[in-house]
Amino acid sequence: MEAIFHEKQEGSLCAQHCLNALLQGSYLTPINLADIALRLDESEREHMAEAGVQSEDYMAFLRQPSSNMDDSGFFSIQVISEALKVWNLDLIPYSSQDPIAVTARGNPVEQCAFICNFKEHWLTIRKLGHQWFNLNSLLTGPELISDTFLAMFLAQLQQEGYSIFLITGELPNCEADQLLKITRAFQPIKPQLISDTDNAGSSDNSGKNPTQFIDEDALQRALAESREMLEAEDAELQRAVRLSMEGDAEEQTSDRVETAEEIRQRRLAYLASTDNPQAEDTGTQDMADDAMLQEALKMSMESA
Repeated sequence: MEAIFHEKQEGSLCAQHCLNALLQGSYLTPINLADIALRLDESEREHMAEAGVQSEDYMAFLRQPSSNMDDSGFFSIQVISEALKVWNLDLIPYSSQDPIAVTARGNPVEQCAFICNFKEHWLTIRKLGHQWFNLNSLLTGPELISDTFLAMFLAQLQQEGYSIFLITGELPNCEADQLLKITRAFQPIKPQLISDTDNAGSSDNSGKNPTQFIDEDALQRALAESREMLEAEDAELQRAVRLSMEGDAEEQTSDRVETAEEIRQRRLAYLASTDNPQAEDTGTQDMADDAMLQEALKMSMESA
């Protein structure tokens, strides 16, 4: 967005700002436009003089102020049209029945630029790269316009009383156009009217543009909330993975088949833990049988 040439409003020099935004450079100054206006005034005066310099129409014409410029810096459509002829650019009324205008109304996205006028204000709407921008000098910067919104924006301007002119011809090359053909622009925060930011500037915001201050604060809150949400989701994901791994481990342990050696060792360990009561009973029985045999032999010897 920084590569886009955009002049902010100074006095009533919107015609100059409009043309320079269209051409994307400081091509024209108030002096250039005033010279064109004077030439047009002189051409009109000569035309009126053809009817006689003593005629009432001619005398009335001389008493009237210039229709091509005034002291505030306003310039007429005739001045703008004449200035654009240097670049072989023409103006066609957007609402006219000219075949080019009819085609443009059906598909404005395929055009190159428009200039618009309401009362004494001029503004440019131009395509740079593959995107459209509102280069109104009353804004703090260029405003990105989507392709889908362009037709609605032009219709809105017409409803507000703007006269719209279609630019035909090849616009001069510019850095912004070349750059935006490679990389598309992204505008998370729309520019504001200069008058709005100037009015809000009376409040104390530590020297910051108040609109930017509010937007940055809101953006920081949104980023913080987004980080918290991501951290919560990450913790939940880690817990789910841990539970899944524990479940897999238990399942693997329960499914493992014991070997024969493991079964034998476990059996011996069990017998040892119970002191093998079956073996103890067998030994006691053998000792009792032996004692009875000894007693029988002793009695036999005494009888004899």
